[in-house]
Amino acid sequence: MSSKFQVEEKERGLPGTDMRTRAKKKLGQNFLVDPNVARKIVGRLNLQPADKVLEIGPGQGALSQFLLQSGAQVAGVEKDLALARELKEKWPDIDVIAADASGIQWDQLHRAGFGKVIGNLPYNIASPLIWDIVSSFSEASGMVFTIQKEVGLRLTARPGRKEYGALSVWVQNFAQPRLEFVLGPLVFRPRPKVDSAVVSLYPKAVHPNQDQRRALAALLRVCFQQRRKQLKTSLRSLWSESVQAWFAEHGVRPQARPEDMTPREFLSLSQRVFPSQSKRDK
Repeated sequence: MSSKFQVEEKERGLPGTDMRTRAKKKLGQNFLVDPNVARKIVGRLNLQPADKVLEIGPGQGALSQFLLQSGAQVAGVEKDLALARELKEKWPDIDVIAADASGIQWDQLHRAGFGKVIGNLPYNIASPLIWDIVSSFSEASGMVFTIQKEVGLRLTARPGRKEYGALSVWVQNFAQPRLEFVLGPLVFRPRPKVDSAVVSLYPKAVHPNQDQRRALAALLRVCFQQRRKQLKTSLRSLWSESVQAWFAEHGVRPQARPEDMTPREFLSLSQRVFPSQSKRDK
C-alpha cells in the first residue's frame, strides 16, 4: 500500500486457490452469497472512481468485485489468513492486509488517503468497532456496514425508543446513521439465526473534540448502567449547582430517564458533569 496506516499486520496477500474456504464459527463468519444484494449494498456508498475505500472483512469477495467495478481503489482487511490469500489471488488489484480490524489506527486513515469504509461486520464485534470508527475517522465521507438488525436499530434509534442507548447517543453525536434496508438469513452462508441490516453513516461537519469525547463516554457509562433510574439518582454523586443549573437551562427534568435525552443534550450535560475532562475548543 503506497500510503500506510497502522494495523497489527501479519501477512499481505499471498498466492492462493479458489474461494473455497469455509466459514469459521469462531470468527463469526456469514458470507454474503447474493450478488444482487451485494451490488445494492455497494451502491449505498456512492463511490466515485477517485475514491479510496477500505473494506472490513471482505471474506469471499461478495462486495469486493463491485467495489472494483466502480473504479475506486480498494484495500481489504481480512483476519482469516486463508481468505486473505484467496482474495488476493482472485482480485490482484485489491491491496489485501491479513489482520484484525480491531488493530487499525482509525485516526490515520485520512492521512493514508482513505475516504470511505464498507464491510459486512461480524455480529460479535460490530458495536465496539463502529463506536471506534465514527469517533476516530471523522474525516470519512461515508460508511456502509451490514450488521445484526438489532444493532442497526440501536444505531438509528431516537429518544424514547426501547432500542435507544449509549451506542445511539455516541454514534449520533458523530454521524447521521440511516437504516437502508433489512436482509433475511437466506442471502448468507451459513444462514444466521437473525435478520441483518445495512446501515449508512455520514459523519457530521461538527463533532466532539478529544476532551469532549472523554466526558461524553464517562457520562454514558454512568447513565446507562442502570437505564431505568432517574438521571438525578444516577448522577447523585456527581451533582452540583452547575449540573442543577444545566437542567433548568435546558428544560430537562432531573427526574427524566436516560432514554428521554437527545444525543446533543448528553454531550452538553457531559461538559457540566465532567468539566475537567471537557475543555472546549477556543
